[in-house]
Amino acid sequence: MKVSGFTIIRNGEIFAYPFTEAILSILPLCDEMIVNVGKSDDDTLDIVKSIDSGKIKIFESEWNMNLKGGLVLSVETNKALQKCSGDWCFYIQSDEVLHEKYHDIVRKEMHDNLNKSSVEGLRFRYRHFYGSYDYYQDNYRKWYIKESRIIRNSKKIVSWGDAMDFRHNDGSKIKAKDIDAEIFHYGWVRPPDVMMHKRIEFEKLYEKGKSAEIKIAGFKNFDDLGNLKKFNESHPEVMKHRISVSRWDFDAKLDHQHPDWLRKILMFIQPLTKRLKKSKVT
Repeated sequence: MKVSGFTIIRNGEIFAYPFTEAILSILPLCDEMIVNVGKSDDDTLDIVKSIDSGKIKIFESEWNMNLKGGLVLSVETNKALQKCSGDWCFYIQSDEVLHEKYHDIVRKEMHDNLNKSSVEGLRFRYRHFYGSYDYYQDNYRKWYIKESRIIRNSKKIVSWGDAMDFRHNDGSKIKAKDIDAEIFHYGWVRPPDVMMHKRIEFEKLYEKGKSAEIKIAGFKNFDDLGNLKKFNESHPEVMKHRISVSRWDFDAKLDHQHPDWLRKILMFIQPLTKRLKKSKVT
């Protein structure tokens, strides 16, 4: 069994992506690691080159930042995917990290499902950290809870949309198996000023012109409070240094949240309230 890891990154240092940690977190499970480095305005390329591993294969790419709807992300992800030579392809986004405690589970799942044609991908649970490394989002209605990150190496399977998931070429969903492993997502853990800068630039991947300006005008650094939980477990080993040098204040306002029993009810009925609001508008 051969496993190819792959990822994409551009301006990783400017936007404080834990891209080195992301790569290192899956490297022990991979025979090669394909890294698409977009032409950057910082030292991202040199940082990737400094990772001490013969498994890493880097190529540079000129990203088309004019594509709408975040499509540039799947386009660049597919460039990396096409260079993978393994039986399985393990995708890790540059703000995602796999805890080492799941390595044995993931390795076993890849081995056990290698010859099962009915399994085209392996799907992970997600934990979304928010504001700081001490809190994570608890609203399963708003934050995605599962995504496929390991896929079979097939010309029929591609990164889709804004690279959130993988599908067949015709847009149909792949047959993925849920596994007992979790991805730690740190996309919303940055110093407040960096977070704002990243949000503004990232929004431009989806919206252009006046519509982007209107949406950006309403941004705050961290504006999704109300469903946060304190994290009392361990972070991945590769994240320890980054966490130890983090220096910013974040108030989760846990004392302003509804009681857990009420939060659960509100989350449960959220799709209904969304439909009611929509019907009132129309």
